[in-house]
Amino acid sequence: MSTRTKILEAAATLLADSRVADVSTRAVCEAAGVGAPALYRQFGDKEGLLSAVVDYGFEQYLAGKRAATPSADPVQDLRDGWDSHVAFAVGHPAYYRLMYSPAVSAPPEAAAEAHRLLLEVLERCAAAGRLRVSPETAGQMIMSANVGVALMLVSRTDTYTPDVSTRVRDAVHAAVLTPRNDSAPGTAQDTATAAASLGAILRKTPPDALSGPETALLDEWLTKLSD
Repeated sequence: MSTRTKILEAAATLLADSRVADVSTRAVCEAAGVGAPALYRQFGDKEGLLSAVVDYGFEQYLAGKRAATPSADPVQDLRDGWDSHVAFAVGHPAYYRLMYSPAVSAPPEAAAEAHRLLLEVLERCAAAGRLRVSPETAGQMIMSANVGVALMLVSRTDTYTPDVSTRVRDAVHAAVLTPRNDSAPGTAQDTATAAASLGAILRKTPPDALSGPETALLDEWLTKLSD
């Protein structure tokens, strides 16, 4: 095991027992069996170490997301994605608080990948005619609510019970998803859903009949209609 991995795993272990998502570099060095110079050579300072631990935590979180096999029902995949996010937070509370802490100055690329994976599921929902809004808008609504619920569950365990996650999930999903065959032809909801669906299909398979700028313009119009 490399020195870097030893330090990261030591920091992760200490964080798991921390109630404030913080550790001292001295404690990390003692747990890893290395001197302070080795830690500073690898990470620069404590902030660099915590940023690296955030990356390490996100990699563990993304491992499950990447391994998930899409089912025939994108809406169920969306629900499962919410639940797995909360399960990771509850199983790794100190990690999770640090991953979404305002103290982390630069969000890691892994956070952007997590958002992209969510958008992929939402694009499938849109293509199936199940979105009321654009995938990007739905993604922002779902991710912010998902993170908020998860943070409350790991930070306010005496106030929030696990069932709040299901309640909020269903409420947010109801706001962005449309039930099957719910929209009456000619209604504003029907127009928004159709626009989101066509936009998803357009992005997946751009039509040969349109130029690049024309396709981009059509996508912009469809996004406005879906939102």
